[in-house]
Amino acid sequence: ILFPGGKKQDSCTLGILERLDAGEIVIGDGGFVFALEKRGYVKAGPWTPEAAVEHPEAGASIVGVNCHFDADTCLKTVKLMKEGLEAAKLKAYLMSQPLAFHTPDCGKQGFIDLPEFPFGLEPRIVTRWDVQKYARQAYDLGIRYIGGCCGFEPYHIRAIAEELAPERGFLPEASEKHGSWGSSLSMHTKPWVRARARKEYWENLKPASGRPYCPSLSKPDGWGVTKGARELMQQKEATTEQQLKELFQKQKF
Repeated sequence: ILFPGGKKQDSCTLGILERLDAGEIVIGDGGFVFALEKRGYVKAGPWTPEAAVEHPEAGASIVGVNCHFDADTCLKTVKLMKEGLEAAKLKAYLMSQPLAFHTPDCGKQGFIDLPEFPFGLEPRIVTRWDVQKYARQAYDLGIRYIGGCCGFEPYHIRAIAEELAPERGFLPEASEKHGSWGSSLSMHTKPWVRARARKEYWENLKPASGRPYCPSLSKPDGWGVTKGARELMQQKEATTEQQLKELFQKQKF
């Protein structure tokens, strides 16, 4: 939930709101999340989509989610938020900034529970075509602040801009470096690669991982810990060797 109405806002925030008011589609990388703990609506935590559904009267100018989950989960969540706002007859701009990783096996805390987090997530990376599909679904849902969080690379952001070029009225400058939907492959030396120079091919591709005996999903490591537990409390000082030893003993492979 972003930028609560009535609160002091910085110049960056005001600039985004002005652009949205003008009907522009804002494309961003990274994220800002405003938890409504100080207003008493929710308890602090990394995952608070219920705030917009249960307490739409909180008065945010922009409502949305970022990080911890993939595009599919984030869009389903924003849809719930939108329904909550509509039921309360309130309006707010919608925002979505998901991970650039496929995370269908995540638990309640998202990708931090995956055994691959944070240094083995590359096999889960989304393709630029996945991102174009996400951008279109987000736009059709009514989201106008469309971006990405952890894992998003420049070519992912470019994919959002290219998918929404008809609505925005222009292509990003980086689009000059390649052909749309693989059209530049039409000059490839191999005929079977030239046959991939079309939108239908990339839209219907189901990429393989290429890793022998690689499982399709992982078993999250949540350890049954939920928000509020002592183990989840952050500390200012570095984790001690003893504390690490206790964690190592709990780890299961």
